Amino acid sequence: MARPGRRGSGRARTDPGAQRNRTPRPTEQGIIPVLAEVAAEVDRAVQRPPVRPAVRTKFQVVALLVREERARVKADVALGESGRAKQLKRLDGVATQLAKTAARDTSLLQLLAEDARVSDAALAYKANLMRAGGLEPPEPSAPPVEKVAPTQAAPPRVVPRSVISRQLANPFLAPDFEAAAERTATRARRLAGWELLDPLFNSFERAATGSPACMTLPPPRPVPVPAGRELMPHQAQVVAATITGHRTFLLADEPGLGKTAQALLAAQAADAYPLLVVVPNVVKTNWAHEVGLWTPFRRSTVVHGDGDRMDGFADVVIVNYELLDRHVGWLGDHGFRGMVVDEAHFIKNKTSQRSQHVLALSERIRARVARPLLMALTGTPLINDIEDFRAIWQFLGWIDDEKPLGPLMAALEDTGLTPADQGFYAAARASVIDMGIVRRRKVDVVADIPARRVADLPVELDGAAGRSIRVAEAALAARLVARYRSAVDVRSGGAGEDDLDLDLARRVAAAELKDSSSKAGGENVFTMVRRIGQAKAGLAADYAAQLARNVGKVVFFAKHVDVMDQAEQTFADRGIRYASIRGEQTPTARKKNIAAFVDDPEVAIVVCSLTAAGVGLNLQVASNLVLAELSWTYAEQTQAIDRIHRIGQDQPVTAWRVIAAQTIDSRIAELIDSKSGLAARALDGAGDDEETSSTDVQLDALVGLLTDALAAEGVD
Repeated sequence: MARPGRRGSGRARTDPGAQRNRTPRPTEQGIIPVLAEVAAEVDRAVQRPPVRPAVRTKFQVVALLVREERARVKADVALGESGRAKQLKRLDGVATQLAKTAARDTSLLQLLAEDARVSDAALAYKANLMRAGGLEPPEPSAPPVEKVAPTQAAPPRVVPRSVISRQLANPFLAPDFEAAAERTATRARRLAGWELLDPLFNSFERAATGSPACMTLPPPRPVPVPAGRELMPHQAQVVAATITGHRTFLLADEPGLGKTAQALLAAQAADAYPLLVVVPNVVKTNWAHEVGLWTPFRRSTVVHGDGDRMDGFADVVIVNYELLDRHVGWLGDHGFRGMVVDEAHFIKNKTSQRSQHVLALSERIRARVARPLLMALTGTPLINDIEDFRAIWQFLGWIDDEKPLGPLMAALEDTGLTPADQGFYAAARASVIDMGIVRRRKVDVVADIPARRVADLPVELDGAAGRSIRVAEAALAARLVARYRSAVDVRSGGAGEDDLDLDLARRVAAAELKDSSSKAGGENVFTMVRRIGQAKAGLAADYAAQLARNVGKVVFFAKHVDVMDQAEQTFADRGIRYASIRGEQTPTARKKNIAAFVDDPEVAIVVCSLTAAGVGLNLQVASNLVLAELSWTYAEQTQAIDRIHRIGQDQPVTAWRVIAAQTIDSRIAELIDSKSGLAARALDGAGDDEETSSTDVQLDALVGLLTDALAAEGVD
């Protein structure tokens, strides 16, 4: 590519704002040729890494203009059908070019996220391209007269009623004099005039391959855990570090190594209650579940919507990122002594609202508490570049916008070095790691963890779909109760019976199951389970996308085509490349998709049909699997897991089973697990039991639904 003319020191090469002097000159007129030429220029530049900021800006601007031009063309009635189709086809060509470019450097996709920042330089370059394409750019908006938005435009803030009750019961927070003393402590700064943040970030880029990326942890020590729970040695090390006084952690273990348990037990060791936990929506129900498993004497509450159902007196408050804007006011005044941020790479963009809320809450906690427990959990601390550390370090209180803070600054002072000294970068990197960076991979702790395990991920079905499923389940339970009551009345002559007849309950459930199997229409256990699968699809795909970002290749299993379709659409919308293995595929297409997943490093996820891909496949290139829908048998679930847990697999395998909380889905999961022993004995030839059939699980699920409903009515 011919290099354009430069001015002065070459600023036009790296500063997008200076590109106004390099107007593209396409041979055709109109905005589309201009966009096509710049898109081709960006693609050539991306093929010669590193990708410079100016190139990233061009990619973002072209993508935005393609989006806007597509909307304009669709709304232009003067074009006519043929003209509109022609223009849209040309725009699709530019979009295809951008997609190929993004496949070379997937970090470019972050520039198209909803919360991605569009810089002033990008806006200026956009105006330049529009003029070159014969369009009049919009007038720049005038700066606001006031910094504070009008009251009617301000986001609605709420204070849940139970939080008000807690405030009234405990109107004064106990002062922390140690915090005040720590803030007033001063120390002579040898490094006071030096720019230190850039050298700190650069110290990680300069690190040689194989350099330590984990703080020195103490040996594991016995940690009290509830009966039936077992803390693995690598988990116990983080808890031991907390017991010895460490209070800030960037916990970057790979998924499957139990970061949630480590965080909860660290909070218990530090007595960091009340504890605030900020998480993605898909895992907030699972966090409440984990609190019950690992710290059962601590109450947890999950914030939904306006918080009408939350418990303001709970020890652990769990809220998802999307709700922070609504609740940040009272959260900042609640008196938290600890804060955990799960999937902390969500706050990498400091200009986004959710990042600003997380940082503000952390600052409020650190201002009130001398040594709060602060933990950032993520499997991918770096998404695009080393700058992604910035927001996480600031959340932990290691730095602010300008300089290192407190212990980190003291550690840098103690090195006796400055950024001008050759050894500064290695010493600075070690100082940051010692602040609390913990990174272990599965292969590092393979002796600690089982070769194969199933990890349940409970999710809450919100919105209309969730309400509809709960109504349908209640209607099914009512129908079962009516059948049971009718049978009892016939038998007792209308006198009724107070004691539960379990045999009769099974006969009623069997009749319902027979009717459900023979009737095509109406709500029954099969249609309900399918609707639950559809409602879980987006949440399961969201979690699979997070896993793929964290650990690489992921296998995604579903039973129904519409669930697979919805998952694939989610991956496509996020720019994640995937392969698909379905029952209707030809052998050639199936082989091609398998090869794409196994051999192409850019294909991150394979979406598999539970029935079509549950046997005969070798997908051991992955060690993580998502079960979006439940099987009716333990064997079917095991066959799916065995696609990656095979001879030659050198990493522990984790199957993430997505379960809709407070629905029949949870009961089915329990039944599958309870039948696993029978299946194992049958397979091992250790007994006469036959493997549990799908009918057994379906029948037992209906019996459980009926008996629960009867118990609620007082029948024991």
